[in-house]
Amino acid sequence: MVRVEELEAALAAMTQWRAPGGRGVDWGVLEADLGTALPVDFRSLAAAYPVLVIGDFLTVSLPAPGAEAAWASESRNDEILQDLHEMEDMEDYVPYPQPGGLISWGESDRGDAFYWKTSPADPDAWPVVIRTDNADWIGFPMGVVEFLTGWFGHTLDVPGLPGSFPGGSPAVRGLSDRVG
Repeated sequence: MVRVEELEAALAAMTQWRAPGGRGVDWGVLEADLGTALPVDFRSLAAAYPVLVIGDFLTVSLPAPGAEAAWASESRNDEILQDLHEMEDMEDYVPYPQPGGLISWGESDRGDAFYWKTSPADPDAWPVVIRTDNADWIGFPMGVVEFLTGWFGHTLDVPGLPGSFPGGSPAVRGLSDRVG
């Protein structure tokens, strides 16, 4: 499994947003409300970082301390996925909490959406799935941190997304953890 430190090496600009000593996300609350455990690599990323906006293009949604239930609720009740499912525009995918359903962990400013497919049963084996703004569905047999490390380290081709992104070294903004 790829570690957060490897992502930091591929995307050095993110390190300015690392929370010294961690962020204190209550995983018990979040995972109980969500109804599933989440992958260890994502938990490590969220323990160290707030929501990240990379290159003014990609937003990586990371739960904030004190807002775990809200993050879980948004993931469980993803209206966009529900609409796509009703329109039968999801290929063989389904929204969570259906078995093997998709849970969002990011989005682009162009309408691309980034998910996990919650199958197999082990969250650490959940693959990344992207729905591009052109309605193409693309799967990657890896976790979030490995996917981001490959993309920003230029070792992973991500078809359907702008060829100019991520570029040489995209700027990274961290969004506040303030709740309320």
